[in-house]
Amino acid sequence: MQLHISPSMRSITISSNNGFTDLMKIKVAARHISYRTLFHTILIVAFLLPFVFILTALVTLEGANKCSSFGTLSFNLLSHLVLLCPDCFGRRFGPRFLGRVDDSGKLVRDFYKIFNQVITEEIPDGLKLPDSFSQLVAELKNNQYDAKTFAFSLRAMMEKLEKEIRESKVSELMNRHFAASSIPKGIHCFSLRLTDEYSSNAYARRQLPSPELLPVLSNNSYHHFVLSTDNILAASVVVTSVVRSSLEPEKVVFHVITDKKTYAGMHSWFALNPVASIIVEVKGIHQFDWLTRENVPVLEAIESHHDFRNYYHGNHIAGANLSNTTPRSFASKLQARSPKYISLLNHLRIYLPELFPDLDKVVFLDDDVVVQRDLSPLWEIDLQGKVNGAIETCKGEDEWVMSKYFKNYFNFSHPLIAKHLDPDECAWAYGMNIFDLRAWRKTNIRETYHFWLKENLKSNLTMWKLGTLPPALIAFKGRVHPIDPSWHMLGLGYQRKTNIENVKRAAVIHYNGQSKPWLEIGFDHLRPFWTKYVNYSNDFVRNCHILES
Repeated sequence: MQLHISPSMRSITISSNNGFTDLMKIKVAARHISYRTLFHTILIVAFLLPFVFILTALVTLEGANKCSSFGTLSFNLLSHLVLLCPDCFGRRFGPRFLGRVDDSGKLVRDFYKIFNQVITEEIPDGLKLPDSFSQLVAELKNNQYDAKTFAFSLRAMMEKLEKEIRESKVSELMNRHFAASSIPKGIHCFSLRLTDEYSSNAYARRQLPSPELLPVLSNNSYHHFVLSTDNILAASVVVTSVVRSSLEPEKVVFHVITDKKTYAGMHSWFALNPVASIIVEVKGIHQFDWLTRENVPVLEAIESHHDFRNYYHGNHIAGANLSNTTPRSFASKLQARSPKYISLLNHLRIYLPELFPDLDKVVFLDDDVVVQRDLSPLWEIDLQGKVNGAIETCKGEDEWVMSKYFKNYFNFSHPLIAKHLDPDECAWAYGMNIFDLRAWRKTNIRETYHFWLKENLKSNLTMWKLGTLPPALIAFKGRVHPIDPSWHMLGLGYQRKTNIENVKRAAVIHYNGQSKPWLEIGFDHLRPFWTKYVNYSNDFVRNCHILES
């Protein structure tokens, strides 16, 4: 603020600091003014000015929001703006007329030039990085950086942070992989106690089913379910959920297949805890005469192929370029290396026609599913001569879960894969499948499966990585009948954002993925759909501290 008194003492001018704008001008006649009058006038003006400034500040604050949108008005409205709100117009456009233009845009462009320069250069050796952003600001304030050094420091800090986040994420994924591959203490206790019961309790060893019901096991007027698992608690949930959801449980027959070490415990559970109305058969792999090395080459591959076993049980980080691998990609690779994929129980479904020679149609269920709706209509579906009724996984509401094509499972840089398969062919899912065994027996599905499994072994597992589904995608090619997706909902074991309403409506929900509901890493909001079928009042469940969460 400047005060100017003309030499002739005829005028007093109050102007802004830049000298361009006159805030107040007082003219006086020399012959009618005295020095005393002039002095009093100056005092009055000096007294009033602070109030004028305060009033101006209040008006500016009150009108700031109203004026903030004026910059987007068309030119045709500017004249009305000047007439209706000259103070807003002045605040909005005045600085430009006075030459006071916002320099932030130029500042951003200068930063871009500097950052674009340092991004292609090596970070100087010995560059000392601040421990925090606050320290960076403090050092910047103390003029310890020029612009280029500041840019290098900021880049180095961000790269360091990205590396730490990546390492932390990889560590988390590895821990989840180990947790998913391990057996929880409670479930291990559960299996051991039931196995011990089998040896000490004759009732736990009673024949399943009872002799008079044996003909039912091959009666095609019943609804036959096949379940292959070594998880006793999971098997009990699957069977219980089917019974509770069935409109005709008396027509349900369950064929539970397990391995030799789990057989006694599995048999004990279903012998001691019979499920009302339904018939349950428990068989071990060792009890099927047909399952020999000659008929099942996968047995020999699993037991003798060193690279095969090392791939699933070896060091999962050795040789992996983690710097160029996204966490999601690394998680997929870990899932593909789950030891369960070399279990014969996982390959067993390819031998269903031979294991059940008298049955015409079966529904195969994985042990990580829950049935919420009557499945008897599945037996009425016309598969139109196809072998496998399954949901397709290339289209659906969830773009992450339902976006699977052949290219997601196979390595199309391999010449054999590129020659025989289409990368954009829609994939389908295991977990809940209706198999027409009569139609199956007329095909070479098993031979095709064995051929491609051997080819993948010969190529050192470079044709595909993920377990038993890829060879099945090839073996069943052209023999799959798509069924309505509402029958089978996937992803509850890896999609945290699963839509709860969709879960409630699905006939079968599938916890495929690492986050199984019986593990601590399972998703808390999805676990209750599984735990409601666990009998927590059972002595074996309670004594092993398998608690409802």
